[in-house]
Amino acid sequence: MLAFLAEIDWGDVAEAGVDTLTMLGWALGFTVLIGLPLGILLYLTGQPRLLYAPLLHRVLSLLVNIMRSLPFIILLIVMIPFTTLITGTSLGVQGTIPPLVAGCAPFFARLVETSLREVDHGLVEASWAMGGNTWQLIWHTLLPESRSGLIAAVTVTAIVLVDYTSMAGVIGGGGLGDLAIRFGYQRFQTDVMAVTVVLLIALVQILQMSGDRLVRRMSRK
Repeated sequence: MLAFLAEIDWGDVAEAGVDTLTMLGWALGFTVLIGLPLGILLYLTGQPRLLYAPLLHRVLSLLVNIMRSLPFIILLIVMIPFTTLITGTSLGVQGTIPPLVAGCAPFFARLVETSLREVDHGLVEASWAMGGNTWQLIWHTLLPESRSGLIAAVTVTAIVLVDYTSMAGVIGGGGLGDLAIRFGYQRFQTDVMAVTVVLLIALVQILQMSGDRLVRRMSRK
């Protein structure tokens, strides 16, 4: 085993790991920042007696479905001009974050909408009956009652982002995926490929276990 790993440049592996975590952190933050309000808006505009707006709901749903239907590798390529415009590059960590957010924010928004739909409608009616406005309904009823589902949604989205960061290596996006492609695939270094796969699996397991633990803790409250 030691002989198998002897030729690996661990400095490159560490740098790639940091790049992956950086992309994951920034992209997840922006995804939640955009996807959470969008998911709430999808829920509210689709529910009678709330902010019911069928036309707006259909337009938002169509846009979300279009973005979700695009394969991420195609989205990476299509967004190169826009990514270059706002970040100055389409490569590396900076060039990968915009398409990561564009690919995952609609996905997360749908998960948010689904979580909100699982809130007991009687609680929503009670909030309205007590004179609560839309903001109070969101802040004091919908979000607290759906927190377990929202944490699970963040966990699933984070795991999807790990997958997408690896795929971004195809166009030089940096991170473990880029390392696996440049060294493991193009240079036939099986040892590098094996290490990157193990690290990605470990990262996904950590994210899933952390998310599950938070969900269990929230469920007990």
